[in-house]
Amino acid sequence: MNTERIGPPLTAGERETLRAFLDFHRATLAMKCDGLTDEELRRRSMPPSTLSLLGLVRHMAEVERAWFRRVINGEDIPLVWSDEGDFQVAYDAGSATRSEAFAAWQAEVGHARRIEREAASLDVTGHVAKTGEDVSLRLVMLHLMHEYARHNGHADFLREGIDGAVGA
Repeated sequence: MNTERIGPPLTAGERETLRAFLDFHRATLAMKCDGLTDEELRRRSMPPSTLSLLGLVRHMAEVERAWFRRVINGEDIPLVWSDEGDFQVAYDAGSATRSEAFAAWQAEVGHARRIEREAASLDVTGHVAKTGEDVSLRLVMLHLMHEYARHNGHADFLREGIDGAVGA
């Protein structure tokens, strides 16, 4: 997979800027996985952690699904890898493959982009069943950026541990 990462615009409206930053972070995660084998993508950070690059991709598929499809779109669907709603299950990549993990993640990103584009505004709200609170699409997009940024930091260390690649 060859990943092109486009920097966010320096001047744009709020929605375009949020959309661009979120896509930048998505592309960063994909870039950290470029050129690695399934085995390398499954390599764990350190015992007892199950954290791996492939686990991060799987986790972010769950995060995209939960926030955009379940919360904003109100879809009554389970997580991809856990019927019990346990986000941690995705981290354990076990015998997972790049094709399986990336297909799920890319599908969820596609749904998220569609849901965001179809929303009338950033003020559209969804309901978080676990807390009983309503949240705006704006908050969801900002939360996803935070989630990606945090996990992309993990991805930096994971990638460096695999083949020494650092940066960006």
